[in-house]
Amino acid sequence: MKLRYLFPLLLLWLAASVSAQTYPAKPIRLLVPFPAGGATDILARALSQKLGEKMGQPVVVENRPGAGGTIGADAASKAAPDGYTLLLATSSTHSIGPAINPKIPYNAETDFTPIAYVATSPNIVLVPNSSPARTMREFIDYARKNPGRLNYASSGNGTIVHLSTEYFKAASDTFILHIPYRGTALAMPDLISGKVDVLFDSLVTGMPHVKDGKLRGLAVTSLKPTALAPGMPTVAEVLPGYESTTWFGLYGPKGLPADITAKVNQAVNAALGETDVKERFARLGAEPTGGTPQAFASLVRADTAKWKKIIIDRKITAD
Repeated sequence: MKLRYLFPLLLLWLAASVSAQTYPAKPIRLLVPFPAGGATDILARALSQKLGEKMGQPVVVENRPGAGGTIGADAASKAAPDGYTLLLATSSTHSIGPAINPKIPYNAETDFTPIAYVATSPNIVLVPNSSPARTMREFIDYARKNPGRLNYASSGNGTIVHLSTEYFKAASDTFILHIPYRGTALAMPDLISGKVDVLFDSLVTGMPHVKDGKLRGLAVTSLKPTALAPGMPTVAEVLPGYESTTWFGLYGPKGLPADITAKVNQAVNAALGETDVKERFARLGAEPTGGTPQAFASLVRADTAKWKKIIIDRKITAD
């Protein structure tokens, strides 16, 4: 190959090498596709400070809520693949969303670069203190005796809160009306006041209200009891096989250089390994996970297949 062809290639290689070595040279933006105060936002802020320490630059959380997380995820997919815009995604944006709405403006598998599996958390079934139901069995019996008279809140059409409740309705043979909100944090006042009858909220945002006595927790949606909610029974004890958990994971835009992906992944794993992060996540109701980008991508594919089957079988739509 002639020198005049080699020279431009050499310049590109050098530029990429220098970019990876100097990254990050400025603050990193972490997009959260849900409102402030919600589960994803709280975890993002718990992670961002420690991640910033590991990266040597501030990691600034920016909320981009709306459309079940689609707006924020789409913004991240269209950002420059330079490592300065990251996304804390969830089951809603990358497993359920694509399965329930093929018209979303991004391809969850090809328009992003998986970086790290951050955390997992079951949901908790919450009811107002004024509810006559004190157990999961009592709630099911109450709902069956009052078909169409009860309602449930969600963080929006197509989110895991929505699908978890629809999955429950199918398994329990109950009819409960859906009221979508722009995030579960916005639904909390109506749930506490009794205007909403039930919410399958993330343990991250739901458990504090149970501890404060503002709401009653009936069960968690993990297959087995979890140390994150000591003494709390599972939905599966009443509806065998029922399980719904939320994953949280870090993505970059498509085309994120491998060196930058590896650097962020290493920093995330290091942050998640810190004792104070583990303790803070546990207080929030989430379990730190970590791992390789490849393992994270594999988990998302399996989760997508699960929810897609449920959506097809129950004829669930995003409308």
